[in-house]
Amino acid sequence: MVDEAPIEGARAVLGTPATPVDDDLVALADGLAGAAARFVQTAEAVAGGLGEDRTVAILLLEVSDILAMGARLGAIDDVVPEGRFEPDAGAEPDVDRLRAALADRLAPIDSYVEVFDPYTSPELVAGRLSDDLAVIVSDLLHGLAHHTAGRRLEALWWWQTSYLSTWGDSGSAALRALRSLVSHVRAGAPLEVAVEGGPES
Repeated sequence: MVDEAPIEGARAVLGTPATPVDDDLVALADGLAGAAARFVQTAEAVAGGLGEDRTVAILLLEVSDILAMGARLGAIDDVVPEGRFEPDAGAEPDVDRLRAALADRLAPIDSYVEVFDPYTSPELVAGRLSDDLAVIVSDLLHGLAHHTAGRRLEALWWWQTSYLSTWGDSGSAALRALRSLVSHVRAGAPLEVAVEGGPES
């Protein structure tokens, strides 16, 4: 399973004391942990064939939900662990198998193009839904390892930092691509037309 490595890592660091956390942050950490676990489970299920013709709709909902949780992290002040130090969260999750399975599952719609940064880098860049989803899963699992070890503040710190630097970007790009697909389909354009002219595989 994708989450075996980080869970083992979490067990390895259970003895490290957790940083005290305010009640509001406890609720946020626990809520995000639940959302993260659901996202990981859904990504694995989609990679395994869940949804068939409902795959895009399922991913649209799941990516939207996890980004809504991420937005809450972006809206609060910086979360800083005690001593500005991140304890070892164990082995990094290996999501290559998941990425490959998603790429195969999403092959007709995996590739897309988007604006890299609307403010500083307006050029078009190539993207893949499978890469985006794998990045999100990897970052969420890393934070879940801290949460499983009882370190909510460290989990929040990681989720917030990586939301602002990696998985927030990946999720936003994936959401734009998925919403565009839904829009094209509802307008009566086949998916192969919707992605025509996208980056080559």
